[in-house]
Amino acid sequence: MTARIERITFPGSQDAVLAIAGEIPEVRAVATIGAPSDAAHVTSIFQSSVEEIEASGQAEVQLAGRPFTIRKQFLDDLQNHVVVERVATSKKALLVLHSPVDNTVGIDNAGEIFGAAKHPKSYVSLDGADHLLTKAGDAAFAASMIAGFANRYVVDQSGALDAPKASAPVVVAETAQGPFLNHVVVGQHRLLADEPTSIGGFDAGPAPYDFLGAALGTCTSMTLRMYADRKKLPLDRIIVEVFHGKVHADDCLECAENDAVFSGIAEGRTNMINRFERVITLEGDDLTDADRNKLLAIADKCPVHRTLENASVIATRLA
Repeated sequence: MTARIERITFPGSQDAVLAIAGEIPEVRAVATIGAPSDAAHVTSIFQSSVEEIEASGQAEVQLAGRPFTIRKQFLDDLQNHVVVERVATSKKALLVLHSPVDNTVGIDNAGEIFGAAKHPKSYVSLDGADHLLTKAGDAAFAASMIAGFANRYVVDQSGALDAPKASAPVVVAETAQGPFLNHVVVGQHRLLADEPTSIGGFDAGPAPYDFLGAALGTCTSMTLRMYADRKKLPLDRIIVEVFHGKVHADDCLECAENDAVFSGIAEGRTNMINRFERVITLEGDDLTDADRNKLLAIADKCPVHRTLENASVIATRLA
């Protein structure tokens, strides 16, 4: 990537970022959250500890209810940062995010930073958020705003190939990143498939058997929902957990119920069996035992279940 988008939670660090961004050629844009507009504001937050920091070289202070270790070097650095003046001449794109109810760094700081900056600049109000964005919803909102902003300035030099067109019901194509990472295009949907890091992948998406398990789980859930709605059963929610593994054919208790698998075992053609296990949770206080048993039986009528149990034909040809 040729751009760096800075997000640092400690207020003094953001102050430093704003002060030096203009001097770093590689930086194309800066995003700050609850940043102070001057160094004096930062030191005022822990003014009672400044003497200890000067004498001992460091001290632990409380900022927004959390402990931070402040070192003397940090105080020395702050003296050289004239934030508003630097922002006015940085010529970097700027996104200022600030909460109007921030009790650690007041909203007036955002106004001073935003007013000093030249365009392009944007401001996002983090309404109701505290300084450290301790609520997950506030953090997620801020992250989404920064992601949208960053997209305009980050240049991807990873060499990743674009996802292919939906030229078939399912299209899979390599991304050119790592040995296994693939685009998966299903109509208008875009997914990633990968392998775990333990075997050399990035774990950036589900593995092939994960997709297979997901197909079985979703098909099971949809089949049960269709049946329950048609029979007007008091079924509130369905949860399907799917596990996959390979077991020795001799240890497979269910194999005798599957003619195709049993024949393969009997003829010595199969030593290892792919075994999927479904654990189905049926939520609904008014469901009877009879309802639950019937739904369990209906799960076996899921089309993907039948596909996996029956022999399939896969025809392959070169494009």
